[in-house]
Amino acid sequence: MILSESTHGKHTRTATRVVGAGRRKEWTGPVVNPPVWRASTHLYEDTAALARNGQYNEDGRFFYGRRGSPTQWALCDALTQLEPGAAGTVIYPSGVAAIAGVLLTLVKPGDVLLISDNAYDPSRTMGTGLLTDFGVETRFFDPRDIEGYAALFCERTRAVLLEAPGSLSMEMCDLPELARIARAKGAVSVLDNTWASPLGFAALEHGIDISLMALTKHVGGHSDLMMGSASAGPELYAALRKRAQQLGNVVSPDDAALALRGLRTLALRLRQESESALKIARFLAERPEVAQVLCPMLPGAPGHELWSRDFTGGCGLFSFIFRGGSAADRDRFVDALSLFGIGFSWGGYESLALPIQPKGARSVMPWPPASGNDPAVDRHGVRLAIGLEDPEDLIADIAQALEAWKRA
Repeated sequence: MILSESTHGKHTRTATRVVGAGRRKEWTGPVVNPPVWRASTHLYEDTAALARNGQYNEDGRFFYGRRGSPTQWALCDALTQLEPGAAGTVIYPSGVAAIAGVLLTLVKPGDVLLISDNAYDPSRTMGTGLLTDFGVETRFFDPRDIEGYAALFCERTRAVLLEAPGSLSMEMCDLPELARIARAKGAVSVLDNTWASPLGFAALEHGIDISLMALTKHVGGHSDLMMGSASAGPELYAALRKRAQQLGNVVSPDDAALALRGLRTLALRLRQESESALKIARFLAERPEVAQVLCPMLPGAPGHELWSRDFTGGCGLFSFIFRGGSAADRDRFVDALSLFGIGFSWGGYESLALPIQPKGARSVMPWPPASGNDPAVDRHGVRLAIGLEDPEDLIADIAQALEAWKRA
């Protein structure tokens, strides 16, 4: 039986939708997956067909390679089906391209953009770099300070860029309330939802206007592609699509096929990563070398209550702070790990470790985060991206690396 959109519609559970989303019969034919359509030129039977197709700009209608073909359309359709409330999804050649494409759709010269102070660093530098060249003013805010956030709005504020949990430092915030205030002030709320994905946080259902992701991470899942996406309701989706085409954004059909392949195991991988990360976070929380574990999934950790209230899932990404020690000690810990690669990105099947120092990427939020009355909290932290290895092996590797950290 060929799976149809109705077979895996909104009335089925998430894991079932992940398997069937985007597999329309007209795109797959008699096979399981949509074929990889490599084409820059689309041909028409006659000039009437050329004129007819030119009247429409939508997925599923051939026009020119830059507008995609069944491989890309299937991915967009699948992502839209996974985001309740979305009318469509635009895909971009990277996560940063998605952020740029969304912001360049929403703001114009003279506008004000609000960015969460703990956002992904390229998001921050877009506000302080690229957008300043277009006459856009960026204001950073602490997303935990609701009153301070509300006070930043003015008649020129057009958009708010949110991220939860925060990049590197993992703070949670009241996303529904932040989105509600933005809408009441006439601004569009945008959420970088890469950490949880729609499987762990249904952004549009919680009031967010645009949900974007770096598909490079969890959706790809195998550290072999670069891609981003943005999903939205009808009006904003149409605006995003138009601006993406004006900017010439296009995704390789080969990469789209890889993203579709990764998508099918997304629910399983997120579940396993989350279970392993929570086990490792609990281990670290009991270690005397660790001052604080920054993992909202962990009971008692900062932001756990908000995560429990609003989220249905998480992932393998979290951070921790050493109790004292130097930057050299921290680096010695990372270098001593044998099962963790050292590198940027995350969301692949392999575990990664990265030294972090968020202080240089903050304007209004303190680093390190508060930890009660503990005077031993220092600024040296590590971000762990937990992959699909056995968590007991990863714990043993971390334990031996902590011994290296203690050797002065």
